[in-house]
Amino acid sequence: MTEPTPPTPQTGAPSALVIDDHPLFCDALTLTLTSIADFARIDSAGTLGAGLDRLAKSAVDLIVLDLHLPDVDGLDGLVRLRNAAPKAHILVVSSMAENRMICRALKAGADGFVPKHSQSAVFRRAYAALVAGERFVPESYIDPEGDAGTDAIDRLATLTNQQARILSLICAGRLNKQIAFELAIAETTVKAHVTAIMRKLGVQSRTQAVLLAKEASFARVLP
Repeated sequence: MTEPTPPTPQTGAPSALVIDDHPLFCDALTLTLTSIADFARIDSAGTLGAGLDRLAKSAVDLIVLDLHLPDVDGLDGLVRLRNAAPKAHILVVSSMAENRMICRALKAGADGFVPKHSQSAVFRRAYAALVAGERFVPESYIDPEGDAGTDAIDRLATLTNQQARILSLICAGRLNKQIAFELAIAETTVKAHVTAIMRKLGVQSRTQAVLLAKEASFARVLP
């Protein structure tokens, strides 16, 4: 029994962009995509910057992204790609396939996650799921947060830009006086922001705020 071919968008043959800094693996991903759907065009980029430049020229339907790139850290590349291509399907392909990383990638904007070196059949199922408007995760995936409610990334998303900058400085070990000097604001204003940050994050101390921020790789996804 042959595996059904996934549907293609109504606008015609889809286009794809592979972002991976290993040329051989980039080529392998391109061949894999060619085997699972009739793509009109498949481009590749070795860095996030090159990928963003490609997206600035024209939109694509699918982005296949390796999280480990030379010009980004953590989930920063994923967040920036989601902002640059809000309508594209983003499929993360990474060797870092533990449950917590998959969960973070989904929260940061990925539509699906495939462990590196998966067989083409897995990519076929993933692409079919994405085109159908569904998320795709490995069969072994277990949500590490379950039904625990609002997670760290959701809470961090409630911070204002100023509060986000202050939290990043707290994570860097800055004291209130140093933060006030760096941001050119009064120390009392910094204290007020810190209080608001802890309230929004649901923590009781600066240390807990730092731990929560690091847990969500917050310092890596700041604009």
